Amino acid sequence: MQWRHTCPGCRSPGLNATSDDRQQRAGPSARVVGMDLNLTNKIALVTGASKGIGLATTRTLLGEGARVVAVSRRVSPELDALGCPELTHLAADLTDPDAPARVVADAVRTYGGVDILVNNAGGPPPGISLPRFSFLAPDDKDWQLMFEFNLFSPVRMVRAAVPVMLERGGGAIVNVSTGNVRQPAPMNVDYAAAKAGLANLTKALSEEFAPQGIRVNTVSPGPVRTAWWTDAGGAADVLAAQMGSDRDAVMDTLAPEMMRLSTGRLVDPQEVADVIALLVSPRSASTTGADFAVDAGFLKAV
Repeated sequence: MQWRHTCPGCRSPGLNATSDDRQQRAGPSARVVGMDLNLTNKIALVTGASKGIGLATTRTLLGEGARVVAVSRRVSPELDALGCPELTHLAADLTDPDAPARVVADAVRTYGGVDILVNNAGGPPPGISLPRFSFLAPDDKDWQLMFEFNLFSPVRMVRAAVPVMLERGGGAIVNVSTGNVRQPAPMNVDYAAAKAGLANLTKALSEEFAPQGIRVNTVSPGPVRTAWWTDAGGAADVLAAQMGSDRDAVMDTLAPEMMRLSTGRLVDPQEVADVIALLVSPRSASTTGADFAVDAGFLKAV
């Protein structure tokens, strides 16, 4: 199946890739049949869209024919390269309590509504470096910033988007959480606690709004090879200093071994984006209140 979307920058190896695209990525023995996700002209709002999972999700939804409002503090060269009439970037700091309502209002003015919300923005707030190796490391201010970014901003995004979705007869929301919600560790405790609240919120929202046509699900990645790891001073550098190694060895070998990843590698952002795209699609009409682990086998519990 060929891509329906014609923006030259939006072609990515997602769920609607051609057979040749998928075979090139998965190996010569792979045989993949394209799937129409029925997202043409759907209006999607993706937060944290300038890099990593958010960028991959934006690219994938555009490739599936959706119109996307990409939200981030600033535009990245990679996001800018996707430029086409079906993509609008909104600059916003989602820790500002008024920003989510402005973002949704701008999306309505630009495209006429919101059908899909992907609450992907999260991780360390600006100015904070992770990992932190003890519960005693973050103080009250650190906890407040972590909850503002990882829990309260999604709460406000949902609060602003749900009335718009109800007016349109329904929609789909995906909240991006973390595998540490179900496999706690004495590392990044404030981050995992905030994401645990987000996972609980997903269940509550689904119970209230699924009967009204709004499906809400969680995607819980494991360690994903994003800027959180790869940026200078990021997790790879912090762990390399802790382990007496180098950043490439951490990402390629030491971190997967330390976290006992079954696949032996960090997750690719596109692999998370593929699951998000399927969950927001009408093809997943009976999937709500669920939590999908895309974690390279990080979660070991049943």
